[in-house]
Amino acid sequence: MENFNRLNDLYFKKLLGDKKRKNLTLSFLHGVLNKDDKNYFTDISFLDKDNEPLTLDGKLSKLDIRADLNDGTQVDIEVQVCPFKLMAERSLYYWSKMYSEQLEKGAEYKKLKKAIAINLLAFDYLEDEQDWHNIYNLLNVKSHKKLTDHIEIHFLELPKFTLKDMRKIRVSEAWLAYFSGKYSKEELEEIAMTTPAIKEAVEFEDTFLQDKIERRAYEQREKAIRDYYSYMNAFKEEGLQQGLEQGMQKGLYQQAIQTAKNMLKDKVDIKLISKYTNLSVEEIKKINEE
Repeated sequence: MENFNRLNDLYFKKLLGDKKRKNLTLSFLHGVLNKDDKNYFTDISFLDKDNEPLTLDGKLSKLDIRADLNDGTQVDIEVQVCPFKLMAERSLYYWSKMYSEQLEKGAEYKKLKKAIAINLLAFDYLEDEQDWHNIYNLLNVKSHKKLTDHIEIHFLELPKFTLKDMRKIRVSEAWLAYFSGKYSKEELEEIAMTTPAIKEAVEFEDTFLQDKIERRAYEQREKAIRDYYSYMNAFKEEGLQQGLEQGMQKGLYQQAIQTAKNMLKDKVDIKLISKYTNLSVEEIKKINEE
């Protein structure tokens, strides 16, 4: 399928968030975390989130795969497709929850294990960094010595990624090449010669697209993303990005109502409509009932 989006939340979750293909998840983690044949994870257990609703707001732009590794390490993989300025703060927040949830009340701190947050971004985020892969720890500002190895936050920026040598490709580069969508099937086949997991990923992709139900669900999610961008662009063009409070004072209240009606017809989440029209949830519910 031309222009297939491998960061689509439904597809990504099925590819790397399913225990049936945990070998692919381990391959991805080993590459990103630079593990070798002497220091690697042997197993992974996923925190089941299949029952969470896929809404237009959070799940449109963010996907998380939570997992425990065989040595107790906690991992959170976040996929962000829409530009988000506070990515660092949000990643730190999710990391802190992951880290603190390890201990039950009264448990000893020595039971805490390393927690790793991996952010796969479809946009440029770290403006002062040239590399596509940047890792952050907790360091002394003078000596740069690490306080603890329990915190590790990764940012992988797809727009910055480019393969330098197809013959000397690392596992992490193979996965970024796959998710970037910049390389043809023929090039991915060449990459798969050095990274077998990519071959399996491409084969699963073909199977996924041949399934009519899966493909339909994928296309619906892609439409939701396109509609989201369309709405955001419309608001920017009309000067509504800063909020509609001043706009409504200038006679744009009816325009906000009409926008809400259009978004309701497209089955946009009520909370998201409220956020971008400045109408209350109660007002939007009343409009929906009418």
